[in-house]
Amino acid sequence: MLELKNISFDVDADGQNKEIVRGVDLVIPDEKLVVVTGPNGGGKSTLARLIMGIEKPTSGRIYLNGEDITDASITERAKKGIGFAFQTPVRFKGLQVLDLIRIAAGKRLSPASACEYLAAVGLCAKDYIDREVNSSLSGGELKRIEIATVLARGSVLSVFDEPEAGIDLWSFQNLIHVFERMREEISGSSILIISHQERILNIADEVIVLKDGRIAEQGDREKILPDLIGTASAVRDCRVLEMPERSGQTC
Repeated sequence: MLELKNISFDVDADGQNKEIVRGVDLVIPDEKLVVVTGPNGGGKSTLARLIMGIEKPTSGRIYLNGEDITDASITERAKKGIGFAFQTPVRFKGLQVLDLIRIAAGKRLSPASACEYLAAVGLCAKDYIDREVNSSLSGGELKRIEIATVLARGSVLSVFDEPEAGIDLWSFQNLIHVFERMREEISGSSILIISHQERILNIADEVIVLKDGRIAEQGDREKILPDLIGTASAVRDCRVLEMPERSGQTC
């Protein structure tokens, strides 16, 4: 279980203090898929980076299974079981997909075992296992390979920051299937996804709406989602859209 207590994050913008995240109290329980949504600039991605340790909170504490990890580094948090997938996956020239999955798993997997993780995200293993993680791969391919590394990691908490960003419709549909399968199979772990997409929101156990750095709404999908997609103001503010190719209308 992840618990955030009174988390705030400030930055210095042109000599003025700007509060990005404001006094957030949040619990991500085990065996739940939680989606954080809300308007652009609301602090969603910053919240994800605070959880991973990429950013440090100005105030407040973060606990993982009761242990205070507020001051823990990214590496320490990864070792404790937090996995993170970026909006734009990192490319590694000279590093093969097989090596990347082995690094994520923390052990020397056989090629056959590594291929199982690629197959789980809808990639033909024989076409990718020896590929370099470089610019020859499309955004959708990189995204799915990154998710394969998260699966290989076996994280206690898997955090995905806008996984739909920059991918084609076919890849997006496959991502939905991967998340649905992860949701069905999670045991003793949890998943946190930052997303605007209605189809991702539709598979959540719990939805959190973050606006102006604060939690505006929080609750079961059945409670929160109808209000998000049922009013013109919600669509305008949150841009809960069905298809990622309508990127011109997203936040």
